[in-house]
Amino acid sequence: MAADIARGLDARRRPRGGYGSKTRHITEACVYGFLFFAFVQVGIQLVLLAVNRSPSATLALSEPVARSFSRPDIVDRNGRLLATDLEAPSIFADPALVLDRDELVEKLVTVLPDINQQELRRALSDRSRRFVWVRRGVSPKIAQKVHDLGLPGLSFRNELKRAYPAGALAGHVLGSVNVDNRGVSGIEKYIDEKVGVDPVHAAVLSSRAPVRLSLDIGVQHALEDELDDAVKLYKTEGAAGLILNIKTGEVLASASLPRVDPSWPTEALADQRLDRVSGGTYELGSVFKTLTIGMALDDGHVQPGTMIDVRKPMQVGRFTVTDFHPAGRPLSVTEIFTHSSNIGAAMLALQAGPEKFAEFLDKVGVLGTLKTEQGVVAPPQVPKTWTRASTITAAYGHGIAVAPIQFAAAAATLLNHGHQVQPTFLRRFDAESADTKPRISDATSRQLANIMRLNVTAPDGTGREADVPGYRVGGKTGTADLAIRGGYAKNAVITSFLASFPMDEPQYLTFVVLFQPKGVADTQGRRTAGTNAAPVTSRLISRVAAQLGVAPMDVAQSQ
Repeated sequence: MAADIARGLDARRRPRGGYGSKTRHITEACVYGFLFFAFVQVGIQLVLLAVNRSPSATLALSEPVARSFSRPDIVDRNGRLLATDLEAPSIFADPALVLDRDELVEKLVTVLPDINQQELRRALSDRSRRFVWVRRGVSPKIAQKVHDLGLPGLSFRNELKRAYPAGALAGHVLGSVNVDNRGVSGIEKYIDEKVGVDPVHAAVLSSRAPVRLSLDIGVQHALEDELDDAVKLYKTEGAAGLILNIKTGEVLASASLPRVDPSWPTEALADQRLDRVSGGTYELGSVFKTLTIGMALDDGHVQPGTMIDVRKPMQVGRFTVTDFHPAGRPLSVTEIFTHSSNIGAAMLALQAGPEKFAEFLDKVGVLGTLKTEQGVVAPPQVPKTWTRASTITAAYGHGIAVAPIQFAAAAATLLNHGHQVQPTFLRRFDAESADTKPRISDATSRQLANIMRLNVTAPDGTGREADVPGYRVGGKTGTADLAIRGGYAKNAVITSFLASFPMDEPQYLTFVVLFQPKGVADTQGRRTAGTNAAPVTSRLISRVAAQLGVAPMDVAQSQ
């Protein structure tokens, strides 16, 4: 009995059916199974990342900082667009994802034939690199063609690219930028140095105000068009020209042929594409007599009517100075200009003396250095010492070489009542000159303007072909032997014509230079400035005078 009671009590102490124990074991098993499964998944993902080296995770860490720069627009004086930034796709490669390096290069060449195949193969061979530029700033059409090749490892990103809506118009003035959108020459370089650009890591347009130039697109087009025609008509090796506002110094147009396209910066590296307006210096010949006559008049020893005996040639060492068309009689100072007498100009320079002549040239800005927003102008090549011989030759534009823009600025100073003209490619809104002290007297300036006008209207003037009825044009011809190393080239000349209008109060100056023109049927075989540079100037002024706001005068009155 007691034993039965003990067995019953023992049985009541033990769990009856094991239901709670089973539930607990199942729960624990589920938890452990989930944790095991999670750790397995994490492990698998880590293995996959190690094997595949996911580009999305690595590129952000290994991609180089390829900064670009956003730039302000460039507009002409009337707000018309000359340069702007556009969003353009750039192509890059991840060498680690390129399956077949040779296949990639061979297929890319079908779309980008000028790509450096050897350099690209070398860069793609380095699997430790994760970023290699293939081509920056391509057109959407090119980008689509590359995309359609379906090459693993190639990708695209948008960057800023400089665009020039007017093409090659004013290319030398505008300059160019590099692949990072930084200015390397011309106005583009000026913007980096003086205006400012903004570093960006994406295609973010600039919020800066546009840079307004002094250029007028319409006037610039007319100048380039006329120079194009001159190159074809007179079979020249090149041409250059500019149009300057005498009162403000603003350059309204500046052109050099052959042109350069700012979208293709390497073009500017070719010697024949040098900016002949400011990048080269030349012996300009008789057009330089404008300065010589200005010096003589301002010195006070002569007047326009003073007679000079030019009948005898001048001896300079073993050389003899003569006139191209000897008058056979004494000439007045005015006639020395209109007849373009070498002997007369030399005698006037010698009368003042080498020191005074050099001092005058320096005073009007011919001998010093000149810089514009476009960059530093080629420095003049001047005699080391001003001797009798160097004074004689410089008086008629030989033995001294200057950039056309520097000569034009000096001539403008003479016509601006003596106030020095500083050329600028930026828009100016007032006519005040920073130079308050005149370099020559107002009387000399007016006398010179009258003489220049007479050179175009007089029957024996060398500038007759430059006249434009109603616009009171004045000017001076220049025909110089082409200077080469060790002397002068045979049968090669540089011709030029300096003009201003309206001469009753000179407002605008034009300067046209033709390099190695040939004698053609239109010039009866001649190649002097009066037969080529002068008529080019006439056609140019007839096109731009109205654009510049100069109203024509009654022809009889203007004569």
